[in-house]
Amino acid sequence: MDTRTVDLLRIRPEIPQETIYDSMSASERFQNVTLRPVIKLQQYLLVEAFKNYANKHKGVYYTLEVEKRFQYIENAIQKDIKFRNSLKGMVIGQFTVDEYLIYIEDSSALNKRMMNLVVETLKDQMQLIELEICV
Repeated sequence: MDTRTVDLLRIRPEIPQETIYDSMSASERFQNVTLRPVIKLQQYLLVEAFKNYANKHKGVYYTLEVEKRFQYIENAIQKDIKFRNSLKGMVIGQFTVDEYLIYIEDSSALNKRMMNLVVETLKDQMQLIELEICV
C-alpha cells in the first residue's frame, strides 16, 4: 500500500458497532466500512462548514425552533447543490484510491447514503452549531 492509503486508513476512527455481514449489499458495506468512519473523522469540519453556511444566509438558522432547524439542515443539503457538493468533496477527499474506484461504480446511490449520514451527523452535532449563538 502507498503511504497516502496507509495514513488515511490509520487516522480513521473505528466504529465497532458497525458489523459487516456477507449478506450486505456492496453499497451498505461501503457505507459501514468507508463512509461512516470518514464522516466521523470529518464531523467537526462538516459542522464548521454548516455554521459558515448558516452565517452566510443571514443567520436564519439560529432564529428557528429545534424542529425547524432539523428541516433547515435537510433543506440546505438537499436544495443547495453548491453546498452539497462542497460537503461531498470533504468526504470524498478522504477516500483511498481503491475506495474512490468503488465509489464511482455506484456514485448516485452512495451519494444518497453519504448525504443522509452527513445530515444525521449535523443534527447530532447541533449543540456544537448552537455554540455559535453564545459567541
